[in-house]
Amino acid sequence: MIHIKSVLLNVLFILLFTACNMKGDQSSDKSQRPNILLILTDDQGYADFEPFQNHSTDISTPNMNRLAETGMIFTQAYTTAPVCSPSRAGLNTGKFQFRWDKKASWGPGLPDSVKTIAEHLKEAGYATARVGKSDFGDNYHQFDVREHPLNHGYDEFLGFSAHAHDYWLLSEKMARRTPDPKGSSAHLGPLMQNQEYKSFDEGYITNIFTDRAVQYLEKEREKPFFLTLSYNAVHHLIHEVPQKYLDKYNIDSIHNYDPGRMETFGNRKPGSYSAYYEKYSRLGAIQDEAMRKYYLANLDCLDDNIGRVLDALKKEGLDKETLVIFISDNGGSPLTGAKNAPLSAGKYSLWEGGIRVPMALRWPGEVEPGTVHEGYVSATDILPTLTKAAGIELTDETIDGVSLLENKDDRLLVWRWQNTWAVRKGDWKLTNTHEINGKGRPSKYYIKPVSDDNSLKLFNLAEDPGERNDLSDEKPEKVRELKQEYENWCEKNTGKY
Repeated sequence: MIHIKSVLLNVLFILLFTACNMKGDQSSDKSQRPNILLILTDDQGYADFEPFQNHSTDISTPNMNRLAETGMIFTQAYTTAPVCSPSRAGLNTGKFQFRWDKKASWGPGLPDSVKTIAEHLKEAGYATARVGKSDFGDNYHQFDVREHPLNHGYDEFLGFSAHAHDYWLLSEKMARRTPDPKGSSAHLGPLMQNQEYKSFDEGYITNIFTDRAVQYLEKEREKPFFLTLSYNAVHHLIHEVPQKYLDKYNIDSIHNYDPGRMETFGNRKPGSYSAYYEKYSRLGAIQDEAMRKYYLANLDCLDDNIGRVLDALKKEGLDKETLVIFISDNGGSPLTGAKNAPLSAGKYSLWEGGIRVPMALRWPGEVEPGTVHEGYVSATDILPTLTKAAGIELTDETIDGVSLLENKDDRLLVWRWQNTWAVRKGDWKLTNTHEINGKGRPSKYYIKPVSDDNSLKLFNLAEDPGERNDLSDEKPEKVRELKQEYENWCEKNTGKY
């Protein structure tokens, strides 16, 4: 009897020891694969990022500074397009979106045949969530389409599907009162929450997105997570900011949209939201200095919210095991008062001001704090960086990105945007881009390009990041070389989907 009891005790001990070891192995496996937080901002100016040495002196982004102090910043980070929809398609797939969008349009969409970051990570066992703006330029405001986050790899979603959304007006009641609540940019009303709409009778959209992100970080889970926090700040309507930030910058509030006021603008329907949106998303009703102050107030609010998310990571004990990537979707807009100095132009064009953006990476144990990466990188590099961190081996040879931690000083980058294109290799950039401002005149903070035509222009970006000295006449052989590189790439890689 004593012998049997001894055997049973030994078996029980072995089972408990094995279970503990299995649990330890699972924890170890999870710790080896970092949690991932991807933060996107919207239309943030190159000079409006305090970690950069030559940032604009009127900004305050202490929480973006925290990312720089604890990680790496990239002084030559490029998006794949100068506007949000195609840029976000490139970032989310690791591919230049004109591989499938031959027109290089505003609306590349998201083909079934192209996998996203979220799909790769979900298949590898990650819990996935998206909060904020979801924009691939097609199939807006719909749930049963590929472009909806739950249909391309995310388990959870709270946000909107469009270029922009009103910051304040998030209720079903307001949507019912508005003749045109669902435009591509002029958009208001309830947010999408998974497969239904959620109405908010009060609240500010940047704060609401942060609240949801913090709630997600507070959850207990067995799996590592991938959270995309995609703000629509600092996109128009730039003047919509909580009062305390308006007070800080000594700027007057502007009334919110109300269909009863019968706002008019151009040929827009009187009383429509689009009339209000168009009136206040260009200079005229708001002048240069005031527009800049609204932008600064909006940026300040955004930075505070990023700080809340970083604080939540630390509070939950996740900061040491979470990889954080921060990037703007394109250059600062000529219309919001953003600054891109020393870069020419801004959003809407392939000048450096339209495609070179603020970017940072924090990865404890892998990235040395306070590092400055001065080589050029691409938003397409985010996918291979994150999949490699998650232990995923990519087999798709059409992915254009490489790991951000690999040095590729002489790689080829290409851009196509409507009837313009650009190519960079090493220090040299060749482009036929011209000046594109969007709607109306640009703000006084906009740096006008050296020419406004479709001629080929050549720049040495190491010596001339502002693209002020066109060297095409002096170096015709370099023009021919880069033009041929671009044409060869397009012939080989476009129209395959």
